[in-house]
Parts: sequence; C-alpha cells; structure tokens
Amino acid sequence: MNAVLWPALYVLALWWLSTGLILLLVRLPPRTFPTTMAWAGVVLAAALWGLVHTRTDTGPTGAWCAFSCALLVWAWQELAFLLGIVTGPRRTACPPGVQGWARARLALATLAHHELALVALAVAVWLAVGDGANRVGWWTYVALWAMRQSAKLNLFLGARNHSEAFLPAHLKYLHSYFRRAPANPLLPVSLAAMAAAGGWVLQQWPLATASGADTAGLALLGTLLALGALEHLMLVAPMPPELLWRWSLPARGEPPVAGSPTGRALTPPP
Repeated sequence: MNAVLWPALYVLALWWLSTGLILLLVRLPPRTFPTTMAWAGVVLAAALWGLVHTRTDTGPTGAWCAFSCALLVWAWQELAFLLGIVTGPRRTACPPGVQGWARARLALATLAHHELALVALAVAVWLAVGDGANRVGWWTYVALWAMRQSAKLNLFLGARNHSEAFLPAHLKYLHSYFRRAPANPLLPVSLAAMAAAGGWVLQQWPLATASGADTAGLALLGTLLALGALEHLMLVAPMPPELLWRWSLPARGEPPVAGSPTGRALTPPP
C-alpha cells in the first residue's frame, strides 16, 4: 500500500504547490522577471545534471529523483511562457471573425517559440537520460508534453473553463484564441488516451513486482497521468479550477500586474 500511497501523495503535493508557486512568481512586477528566469536557469541546469546522475539508478531514490528533475525541467518552460519571455512572434488578440485554419495559424504563431522550446527541452532530457536504465525522467517529460498539447487543443476547440485567472496581464490576448463551449469531440479521445496510458502502467506493475524491480517510478507516472485526466475534466467541470489555487491568484478587485518583460505593448482581447 505504501508503495502507491507515498508516491501519489508526493505527486499531488508537488503538482499543487509548484503550480501555485509559479502563479505567484508571474504576478510579481515585470522588473523581477529577469532575476526569476536567471534562478530558473540554475534550477534547469541542476535538474538536467540530476537526470544524468540518476540515469543508471533503478532503485527508489533514482526514480524519485528523476521524476522530480523532469518536473523541474518542465517548470522552466512554464515560467518562461507565463512570464511572456518564450511565447511566439504574434502577441496580439485574434481578429474578430477569423475562423478555421486561419485561426489555427494565428494561434500557432502565438506559441511558436514556446513549442520550439518544448522540443529543445525534450532533446535535452533525452540526452541527459541517454542509454541509462532509469527512464522515469524521460517518460515523465513525455507524459507532461503530451498532456499539455492535448489541453491546448481542447481549449482551442472548445471548453467550458478557460482558467482566465491563470494567465497574467501580458498574456490575456491568448484567451481570444480559445473557444467557449460545453465540450468538444477531442476531449473523450484525450481522456481515453490517458486511460490507456494508465492501463499500461497498471499492467507493468505486477511484472515489475515479480522481477523485483522498483515500482516507485510506475506509481509516480500513474499518479501524474491521473492528475492529467483530472485537469482535462476541469476544462468542462462546473467548478472553475481556480478554486484550487485561490491562495496564489489575485484577490478580487486587485488590479493585475501590467506590462511585458520585453517592453512591448500588448493588445488585450476584445
């Protein structure tokens, strides 16, 4: 029981606390952004070193460390995106009336640099893990990447909750590319894919136990997939997800932090 309980509690606490911390950092004045990214760069380097250091460690310590390092790598791109430093060449709202592929092209232009950063980090994680037997860090990054791409597509196609409070003032234009709808046809496909991945993790559990291999990595990945499914359900749930991180979001009536770290004026959505 403890082989599942403690990893699940760890992932849940890390998911909740790290999300809240990032939301707090992006609410700070823009003059703090370079310092934040400098420290984030130090953490990124340490995380990649940790992946190199644990790539041959197939015990519990190696699994926990690799998983945590992959999350820290992911946190770097979250900060870079939400601070407005790594987004895309287009930084204005979607023009009224634009639909279909034209809207998709404009939406991609708002995220192009961010998408390239995700690919670059994936390569860095792959090289850090190398041919080591500990693949927990790699599969953690892949799971996060796949679930994030799915969430983006679901928001673009239509969802009830857009989590408006999560985006800082300098990224509010992104909401103009989201579609408000009760749900969309991709959502059940996304949930089915995460359920299939979770089923694969469950299938590996008895095999790992029988061979004497450590099962911490499977428990960590399985919990991460479950949280990804929960986040997808939050897109259409009647309860806004902001309630889970109210402590890290602006209070009602508090003016949002304005400005952009690049110093360029941004056009908010209509």
